[in-house]
Amino acid sequence: MEIFKIILSIVIAFSSGIIISGAVFAFIAIIGVVPRLAQKTRTEDKIQFYEEVIIFGGIFGTLSMMFDFYLPIGKFLVIVYAGFIGIFFGCLAVSLAEILNVIPILTRRGRIQTGLKYFITAVAIGKLIGSLLYSRIPGFYM
Repeated sequence: MEIFKIILSIVIAFSSGIIISGAVFAFIAIIGVVPRLAQKTRTEDKIQFYEEVIIFGGIFGTLSMMFDFYLPIGKFLVIVYAGFIGIFFGCLAVSLAEILNVIPILTRRGRIQTGLKYFITAVAIGKLIGSLLYSRIPGFYM
C-alpha cells in the first residue's frame, strides 16, 4: 500500500508539472515575445530555433530544480547567464505591458509626449538596481 502512495504522488507531481509548464509556454506564446523579438531583430527566419531554445531552457530549468548538480562555469559566465535571464524577463514584462496596452494608457494619462524611452530605461535601471540590492546585500530582502 505504501508503494502505491509513492507511485500516485509521483504521477500527480509529474502531471502537475506538465500542466504548469504547458501553461507557462502557452502564456509566452500568446503574448508574442518570440515573434516580436524576431521582428525587432530582423531574424524572422529563426523563430523555430528560438522556440526550441526556450523549450530546452525550460527543460534545463526543471532538471536543475529536481537534481542538485553543479556546473563549474566561472563568474564571468554566471554574469552572462544572469544577464540573459534579465533580458528575457524584461522582454516578457514589456510584451505583457504592450499586450495590455499599459504603455499607451500611461502616456495618455500622464501626458507624456516625449521621453518615453527614458522612462522605460529608468524603469529597467530601477529593476536592475533592485535585483542587485536583493541579491548582493545580505538581509536586504527581509
